[in-house]
Amino acid sequence: MDQNERHLHASSFGAAAAAYAEHRPDYAHAAVRWVLEAAPGLRVLDLGAGTGKLTGVLVGLGAEVVAVEPDPAMLAELRFSQPTVRALPGSAEAIPLPDASVDAVLAGNAMHWFDMAVAGPEIDRVLAPGGILAGLWNVMDDRVAWVADLARVSGPAAVGPRDTPAGWRAATAAAHLPRTGGTARFGSPEQRLFPHGQRRTADSLVATLGTRAGMLVMPEEERKAALDGIRAFLAGRPETAEGEFALPMLTAVLRVGRL
Repeated sequence: MDQNERHLHASSFGAAAAAYAEHRPDYAHAAVRWVLEAAPGLRVLDLGAGTGKLTGVLVGLGAEVVAVEPDPAMLAELRFSQPTVRALPGSAEAIPLPDASVDAVLAGNAMHWFDMAVAGPEIDRVLAPGGILAGLWNVMDDRVAWVADLARVSGPAAVGPRDTPAGWRAATAAAHLPRTGGTARFGSPEQRLFPHGQRRTADSLVATLGTRAGMLVMPEEERKAALDGIRAFLAGRPETAEGEFALPMLTAVLRVGRL
């Protein structure tokens, strides 16, 4: 994906902010605890915070959270869902915080959109000594047969290379490094997977997949056909055809320390 295409995908979520807030999952609490246990304190920046899915988990775990989000519609949803959190407009490339002001920077389903050549120095700047950077992604557990079939039927616009465990591990191993060969600012990465899940119906799972960036940038007729195909698949599977079901997921974490 080139720079222009990446920007198009990254900026697509605002048009679906309400659907994102309604349908996207939160993050496994054990995954967030694992990140925070390595940090020198609980001053946490949720960077690229979206509608506050990760923010809410951090608040529940007792962190002192500031959230930064570039999209006005997403930021409005975040402020509505997390009214006690300091929520600021800004981006990974221009963080509106002082030097050494946070102990950890977390990004939920967002780090792959950062321009790390610029964002890396900015994250380094706001982190305190010994601080932690972590990316978290919710991925589908395609070790379950019907989930693997769903990923195949849905196509890469809905279930992309970071959306299943093996693909995620390969795609994010160097996500913390500058893409232009700049100096590394963080230590060796650790990657871990944590069990997670989400109660869905066929309709709500279709709506969830419709909030993926690849789907949002599709022409409307093509998007409708893709979602109709997913809906037909779910209607034909005994695991998903009737009522609510558990969508097997994992929260996948990349954690690095500030050098």
